[in-house]
Amino acid sequence: MFTPNLEKSPLQNAGFTKVVKPGKLTFGVMFPIEAFKGDMPTMQQQVELAQYAEQNGFTSLAFRDVPLRDPSFGDSGQVFDPWVYLGYLTAQTQHIALITASLVAPLRHPVHTAKAAASVDQLSKGRLLLGLSTGDRPVEYPAFNVDHAERGKIFREHFELINKYWTTSFESVQSPFGILRKADVIPKPLASRVPMLVVGHSQNSLEWIAKNADGWMTYGRDPYRQQLVIQEWRQALDQEAEGQFKPFIQGLSLDLTENPNAYPYPIHGGYMVGRNYLVTVLKDLHEIGVNHIILGLKYCNRPADVVLQELAEFVLPQFT
Repeated sequence: MFTPNLEKSPLQNAGFTKVVKPGKLTFGVMFPIEAFKGDMPTMQQQVELAQYAEQNGFTSLAFRDVPLRDPSFGDSGQVFDPWVYLGYLTAQTQHIALITASLVAPLRHPVHTAKAAASVDQLSKGRLLLGLSTGDRPVEYPAFNVDHAERGKIFREHFELINKYWTTSFESVQSPFGILRKADVIPKPLASRVPMLVVGHSQNSLEWIAKNADGWMTYGRDPYRQQLVIQEWRQALDQEAEGQFKPFIQGLSLDLTENPNAYPYPIHGGYMVGRNYLVTVLKDLHEIGVNHIILGLKYCNRPADVVLQELAEFVLPQFT
């Protein structure tokens, strides 16, 4: 089992330390916290479910950025704008980490992203982890008049600029997005910066991600395939980050069956499985070096509150 050396990590933000615990696997839940057919959730009882998750062992809530509805994609996320919804849930929770999983960086201005992220960071007392990506829905790019073919380059520029806006004051900055002169981006984060995660590859090499990001978030795979991916991640960290620990975070779609002994059956991004075999799968993922798993409940055939309660009662205690 890979045990993180947090002494080599510069990040001591409340959210980061909540999600990343030495020798332990931690769990989050993705909005919308509900099972639903089609692409549009009901968004009912989300505050109550988020508060239940916070009070019963989950360490993060994850928010997606879906600017436009594309029914053919099959999932409109939590529907509400992620910054508005983050502000709302920040006020409804107390200590659980808040993760953007992920914000589509090229479709937003980097000044707005830097300001919004630092604002949530301040208001939540350091609970935010900023996950950024290039998105997965090509239909969105023409609506913003952004060149889809250039999204990887634009992403890198945003990433670097956001860091610069946080860590400098009244420094002149000239970029493809404008000229900053005799002005400053405020507020600044509570710590040196908000932890920044790259989600997927975002059209960039794993080496670039290892060098520049504070962690990597990717997709659910079977433990054997995921182990190969994690090995590549550790090698990239050794090469580009002098072996510094940076967490490996993944999503996992879940359809938790009534039968606790149901054997895992693959579904999109995860498993239909009973709780006992789920524990086995999660222990395997922990053993190969996964640090945090964000559970998605869209494909469940049981109500979200029932699933959360079963996870809290029977699964999460196996990892405390």
